[in-house]
Amino acid sequence: MSAAVRLIVGLTGASGAIYGVRLLDRARSLGIETHLVITAAGALNAHHELGLDRQALETHADHSYPPAQVGACIASGSFDTTAMAIAPCSMKTLAAVAHGLSDNLLTRAADVILKERRRLLLMVRETPLNLAHLRNMTAVTEMGGIVFPPLPAFYLRPSSIDELVNETVERALALLCLPGATPQPWTGLQNARRSSSA
Repeated sequence: MSAAVRLIVGLTGASGAIYGVRLLDRARSLGIETHLVITAAGALNAHHELGLDRQALETHADHSYPPAQVGACIASGSFDTTAMAIAPCSMKTLAAVAHGLSDNLLTRAADVILKERRRLLLMVRETPLNLAHLRNMTAVTEMGGIVFPPLPAFYLRPSSIDELVNETVERALALLCLPGATPQPWTGLQNARRSSSA
């Protein structure tokens, strides 16, 4: 019997709550078990951007926990998870992960993922970046994490914001080495010209 594929998703107060929600929904469609942690600022921002309260957000996940529940299963490396994404990831959360400040369940879960050498992806959202942001990104990268700003791939010629979000989510799932991800590959400029003239 194969082990369950489990994904931890964190939602923080950075802009881009749609990425976390869409990631949860796509993971569910792929049969991936999801564990959700939403910070207070994350819930506030999701309500502002999507009109969803905490209870509504939690329906998108198989399991959910408040940040203060540091005794949850995802706080231990003995609980077999596959990967974790913080989508979106605020600069505050990035800093906490970069410096090992396991001061709540979200940052503790990220610390566990790193120490167990599992995949951690941070969809960082901020611009412009100051030196602290850049150094924290470097620290997370040196620890094995993946810094993944959700930048749109305009070369795919998306026709809607929805397409941009969906493609970003597929790329994130692929980077997390989760089964079933279907990001669109770049097949070369010559092929792109041929398809646009057809």
